[in-house]
Amino acid sequence: MSTTSGTLSADEQRLAELGYTQELKRGWSGFSNFAISFSIISVLAGCFTTYGQALKNGGPIAISIAWPLISVMILMVAFSMSELASSMPTAGGIYYWASKLGGAGWGWFTGWFNLIGLVAVVASVDYVCASFLMNLLGLYNVHFVFNFTKAAAFTDVHYSAHVNFALFACLLALHGLINVFSSHLVSLFNGISVWWHVIGVTVIVAILIAVPSHHASLSYVFGHKANHSGFSHGMYWFYVLPLGFLLTMYTITGYDASAHVSEETHGAEASAPKGIWRSVAYSAVIGWIVLLAITFAMPKSSAGVYESGFPALTIFETALSSAAAKAVILIATIGQIFCGMACVTSASRMTFAFSRDGAVPGHKLWRRLSSNRTPTWSVLFVIMFALIITIPAYFPNHLGTPVAFLAVTSISVIGLYIAYTIPVFLRWRMGSQFKPGSWTLGAKYKWMNPAAFIWVGLCVIIFCLPFAPAGVFFKKGFEWSAVNYAPLVTIGVMAAVTIWYAVSAKNTFKGPIRTIDELDTEEALPSIAQAP
Repeated sequence: MSTTSGTLSADEQRLAELGYTQELKRGWSGFSNFAISFSIISVLAGCFTTYGQALKNGGPIAISIAWPLISVMILMVAFSMSELASSMPTAGGIYYWASKLGGAGWGWFTGWFNLIGLVAVVASVDYVCASFLMNLLGLYNVHFVFNFTKAAAFTDVHYSAHVNFALFACLLALHGLINVFSSHLVSLFNGISVWWHVIGVTVIVAILIAVPSHHASLSYVFGHKANHSGFSHGMYWFYVLPLGFLLTMYTITGYDASAHVSEETHGAEASAPKGIWRSVAYSAVIGWIVLLAITFAMPKSSAGVYESGFPALTIFETALSSAAAKAVILIATIGQIFCGMACVTSASRMTFAFSRDGAVPGHKLWRRLSSNRTPTWSVLFVIMFALIITIPAYFPNHLGTPVAFLAVTSISVIGLYIAYTIPVFLRWRMGSQFKPGSWTLGAKYKWMNPAAFIWVGLCVIIFCLPFAPAGVFFKKGFEWSAVNYAPLVTIGVMAAVTIWYAVSAKNTFKGPIRTIDELDTEEALPSIAQAP
């Protein structure tokens, strides 16, 4: 809409002050804004799929004790981001904040870290959703075009990987179509997703309490250590256990979505910050409950659980009846489908905003909107590159270990959390000169911001490390299929965009490009004062 064609709403006025016209359709409520971040965090996705990373690297204490402690640190990040979202509610979100607080260069690198992380989140969620779906179909003995049975899919690691990858591609296509069809439909599904997660977790916890004939002891759940990483026990505290932090850091991520859809949200200055921190807080509590329920359901003979590619699935199949296991995996799989859809929404909005400012190759294409005002081409960009970075999953190692899945989860955590904390650092550096919105930390930013970016710095280092001895370069027994390629992809992409920036982009890229000129803004503001 043109800023001079009529009276602007308060949200459109604020967006005009930030330099943008209202292009995306603003039809999301505050609940919808919260719902998309809650759906992306999805305790039915991260808690179930990366459960094994913590169980094998640390044992039950990496779940029962580490989860709440790490959640507190993540809340420091979320609170810090909430203040920024209130001050600058735009679809570019993190990238826009960094540009305004530190300049075009800071915005450039923040945007690329954010984009890498968001694409990797889409890849990781849909890939593991395909794994759960394949398992579920196997439980029901479903035979269709892939002609797989449970036995075939789980005894031949290569065949299993190929089927998994095909289902992954289908899920990407499904989520792309939903996002292209209608922004309103996505908002509706996100609202359903919230209740699916809340009710689904309640049902799953009830099943895990009532059905198993055996439950682990309190001392086991809150005191047992385990090291099935392949590294020596002497490395437990400073190397092995930190690798297990990926469970919490990966599960509770993607909440920047509330900022990315702020241009589609009513009352964004208040709704976006609340969507960020509330989605984190609620997910931390609900996630801990469901993780404890899974761990208490650990069967007496746990050897098979620790050897499994996805231990949570093994616990369900061994500790529960067939009907109960099917119900739990069905609830989790549908939750993951909702999560993947929301991830594509968030990533495509960020791609649209970054392309709107000319920072992505082919930006004129990616910023195009369809007739229903959804960023169709940005959706295509996201699902295409999510597929590409997961191609190594088509070539598994001989053990069938989901190294590719762990790598893309690490890429998402590394990319997103670096992007989250760059503007947090810049806001902290700016001090009292920062102009907050209606939601503010007050003086608490002085200690909360440093806590956030120091913690993230430590985690980034951890998740760049090898997950297994076979992935250690220049060591006997090294296998390329066991390599954590997260740092290779992240560094490779960032090296390319760094060279691009140094050679040409620094002369042409000036940060967020205003789509509304000063005259338009001045003419728009009086209309607000006259509005009823």
